[in-house]
Amino acid sequence: MAAQKADIRLIVGLGNPGANYHSTRHNAGFWLLDEIARDQNLSLRNETRFHGEVGKFSAQGKDIHLLKPATFMNRSGQSVAAVARYFKIEPEQILVLHDELDLQPGDNRLKKSGGHGGHNGLRDIINHIGKEFFRLRIGIGHPGDRNQVVNYVLKSPSKIDLEQILDANQRSINVIPTLLSGEFEKAMQQLHTK
Repeated sequence: MAAQKADIRLIVGLGNPGANYHSTRHNAGFWLLDEIARDQNLSLRNETRFHGEVGKFSAQGKDIHLLKPATFMNRSGQSVAAVARYFKIEPEQILVLHDELDLQPGDNRLKKSGGHGGHNGLRDIINHIGKEFFRLRIGIGHPGDRNQVVNYVLKSPSKIDLEQILDANQRSINVIPTLLSGEFEKAMQQLHTK
């Protein structure tokens, strides 16, 4: 089987806008996108037509767009679809950074396509563009009871969990150049090997 290639043109961080949500687990995708922007010395700017904050940098001879939807999690697809349409970016050229209940804090994983696993941001993106996009899943842990999930993702992590999440996000930033060079499996191996 041929190695999975990646041609990433758009990196999307998922979260909810506003100060009330900034430090909540559900905003782990925003945290990582902000770190990528900082790493590139980039300021994101609000763009009404894209329903979010956007930025752009060059890597591997191509433009890489960054997006933080301002639509709230459940309507993330509206923003992603608007940017993808405008810049003619295919679903398989998109990397979505999102919080993942099924992974422990400190455990970030790359994945190509798949379902939404109950994640409303992913669900809405799939409804708008299909499921053939790449994901970078940011482990936030699980409360242990599915009835507690909504409350859990909308609360801040403990100090120890936050340190582990931020550490895993730093490791994720370190594999972004490999991913942008098209080497998905190499990036996956680097990230998944601690």
